[in-house]
Amino acid sequence: MDKHYLLLSLTLWALCALCKPTEKKDRIHHDPQLSDKVHDDSQSFDYDHDAFLGAEEAKTFDQLTPEESKERLGIIVSKIDLDKDGFVTEGELTAWIKKAQRKYVYDNVERQWQEFDMNQDGLISWEEYRNVTYGTYLGKGADDPDPDNSFNYKQMMVRDERRFKMADKDGDLIATKDEFTAFLHPEEYDYMKDIVVLETMEDIDKNADGVIDLEEYIGDMYNHDGDADEPEWVKTEREQFVEFRDKNRDGKMDKEETKDWILPSDYDHAEAEARHLVYESDQNKDGKLTREEIVDKYDLFVGSQATDFGEALVRHDEF
Repeated sequence: MDKHYLLLSLTLWALCALCKPTEKKDRIHHDPQLSDKVHDDSQSFDYDHDAFLGAEEAKTFDQLTPEESKERLGIIVSKIDLDKDGFVTEGELTAWIKKAQRKYVYDNVERQWQEFDMNQDGLISWEEYRNVTYGTYLGKGADDPDPDNSFNYKQMMVRDERRFKMADKDGDLIATKDEFTAFLHPEEYDYMKDIVVLETMEDIDKNADGVIDLEEYIGDMYNHDGDADEPEWVKTEREQFVEFRDKNRDGKMDKEETKDWILPSDYDHAEAEARHLVYESDQNKDGKLTREEIVDKYDLFVGSQATDFGEALVRHDEF
């Protein structure tokens, strides 16, 4: 939540009514698809490469020979094998895929860390974060030429402080890197999920009755803007609300129903991909992979110049 994010949030908050009426806002914080490629191994292994390495890192192997691909994949295998028993299990592969997919989270935290750690002590206090993010607006008071804007900043600061305190496990108002990561990306941490739900409900629940009704649900995604006819996707969302979101059929979503909507837990894409990779590579069908089994199927995991399935391995020193 850097200053750019803050300004964007305020803009969206204040100017929501100006959104294009046919645009759809997606609030779901599910584990995303591991790739935007089609998962069809009969056509290519592009999806698997993105899943195994992360989409950005998967672009680095196009110019490697098969021998180079295999060599670097072997280095990666040793890092996936956490207990160093010579085998890669489905669990270890799942953990690796999730790490690769979350690299953007860690990169984002690293980019912001130096900006907020003002005294360079390896920690970020709430005071440091508040002063960097809101310092310009804290002293304006009656002199602020735009009091409404000042009020919005104060609201957001209160909300940020609440989230910071939630992320700060020991309650000292000083965040370690992991706690700061939880603050910036609460959807990635189980203990922060309640605050994600609370903030979402506060955004959508316009009449502040503690629940989200159908019109509030649709209104968060779609602005009629005088249009008589709704797009088809809006009609579909109305049906989704009635049939699936509002589980107890009382016409509104409570906290638990909202949580099921924005933080669904019924499908783990990383686990499914790990299961797929093991199934396709496990030659002796013992349920785990050796280095040789993985390297033998290197084109499934990575790729090289020799295949049309390009997109492959992260630079081995980046994980």
